[in-house]
Amino acid sequence: MAKQINKVSNIWDQSLIEKYNYSGPRYTSYPTALEFNEQFSQQDFLDSATLYPDNPLSIYVHIPFCHKLCYFCGCNKMVTRQHHKVAKYLEALEREIYHRAPLFKHRIVSQIHWGGGTPTYLNNDEISWLIKLLKENFQFAATVEQSIEIDPREITIATIDHLAAVGFNRLSMGIQDFNHEIQTLINRQQDEKLIADLIYQARKNHFTSISLDLIYGLPKQTVASFEHTLNKVIGLSPDRLSIFNYAHLPTRFAAQRKIKDTDLPNPIEKLKILHSSITQLTQSGYTFIGMDHFAKPSDELAIAQKEGKLHRNFQGYTTQGDADLLGLGVSAISMLGDSYAQNQKDLNSYITNVHQSGNALWKGFTLSLDDKIRRDVIKQLICHFYLDKTQIEDKYQISFDKYFAEDLQLLSPLIHDGLLINQPNMINVLAKGQLLIRNICMCFDIYMRNIARQQQFSRVI
Repeated sequence: MAKQINKVSNIWDQSLIEKYNYSGPRYTSYPTALEFNEQFSQQDFLDSATLYPDNPLSIYVHIPFCHKLCYFCGCNKMVTRQHHKVAKYLEALEREIYHRAPLFKHRIVSQIHWGGGTPTYLNNDEISWLIKLLKENFQFAATVEQSIEIDPREITIATIDHLAAVGFNRLSMGIQDFNHEIQTLINRQQDEKLIADLIYQARKNHFTSISLDLIYGLPKQTVASFEHTLNKVIGLSPDRLSIFNYAHLPTRFAAQRKIKDTDLPNPIEKLKILHSSITQLTQSGYTFIGMDHFAKPSDELAIAQKEGKLHRNFQGYTTQGDADLLGLGVSAISMLGDSYAQNQKDLNSYITNVHQSGNALWKGFTLSLDDKIRRDVIKQLICHFYLDKTQIEDKYQISFDKYFAEDLQLLSPLIHDGLLINQPNMINVLAKGQLLIRNICMCFDIYMRNIARQQQFSRVI
């Protein structure tokens, strides 16, 4: 049963946000990638690939190259102007595809996503070659959701035409901020007119969804400056928006050392930016999907959430939760059957391993029955802001309240603070709990019982 999402105008409670704003997972998987281990073998991967042979297949391809270094970025990328390195990588990717594709020869591919790095680092010939390679080795559905991440600094209008010609029908574009001073401080200067022209061209080519990414908490950002950026973004009328929290971790990401701590907005100002952004977007007609995602009410994400059909994976919220996910390329993660598997994160290790054995499997995780139960609970909560206990009970033949007695005790202070209601057959997340949904999910995360694990994650707000 789908639940109507609470109006976002009621979700902000400053004291509760400050109280619960500690570190926690984003739950693009459960268990999280911290639990992946190198005992996960090639045989484990083979077993997982054949567990649910009738499931459709989603393919993720990681292209790690970037022309320029963005100081805020924590992605797995290689910044280079030496384009010949692409050929070496594509050779390894081709070999990986040749070895992985036979495992899925009876599957129908319903979704493709290229991420990075910067997938449009590839030139038109390379883009065409890679699409052709995928189509020759996998069975594609008649209609495929085909999306790509683009960097508006290193692309031409003609590239949009080419992407459409090879089947791409969705795109996401990193904007981060339109303020020129802030762009300079994060080393990401970009042309506003070109961005508008790229979006216009994508619509002209009948792209079905355009998503823009922003970041709050960047150096020199203020409530007023980010409102100005959002006004420009709203004027571009994207179908979806992501407003990510900048996590400043200079000891972990070397490029972030170029950002001065003194330039960053303080925690109170950062919360004000977020509060203002939510108000501004919802008043402009966008639906709050959850965490940092917004969509027009007519967008598939908003419709799926309203109908109780929204899902979540390593690319974020998705409408195709019944599909297995095959990750190809350096650092790519697969979600197959009841297992997760990740490729080598180091580029040279990835290339070497693929040439030696046909794959670059690094580590993974096979879910226990308890993991699967908790995964379903967390997915319902984070996607829909409610949990149907009877659905979990019927699927797994358990008594929910008995099975999760300890977890429900952990929920008690959050219930007392008005974040959610625990009913006999249902858990309902209230308006004030929506922004703190990660905290609610953590109560069901058996691996988070060790408080030290929280240091591996970003703050929830």
